[in-house]
Amino acid sequence: MKKYITTTIGRLRLLAFLEGASLLLLVLIAVPVKYGLDNPFLVKLIGPIHGVLFLLFVYFTWQVSQALHWKFWDSTWKVLLASFIPFGTFYIDYKMLQHLQAADN
Repeated sequence: MKKYITTTIGRLRLLAFLEGASLLLLVLIAVPVKYGLDNPFLVKLIGPIHGVLFLLFVYFTWQVSQALHWKFWDSTWKVLLASFIPFGTFYIDYKMLQHLQAADN
């Protein structure tokens, strides 16, 4: 866990996991419960949590892109786009972020 917290890329990877998991909970569980069972409780609970995690993910993506001098059209947009797609943050972590962290160590 320490390797995730001590570096900016590590914090981004941790946020990618949390943001991706919250999106999946929202889309696959909370929204179907809201419309299938007419119970909005989970959406009201998970929605704001996901919103905060999304904003933190965008902030840390920007922070990492500045620190590593990413060109927007080469890297940054791919990481940001991943946060809009279910399972996208897990994919971008596997394809890009873990390799960046390994190179950083």
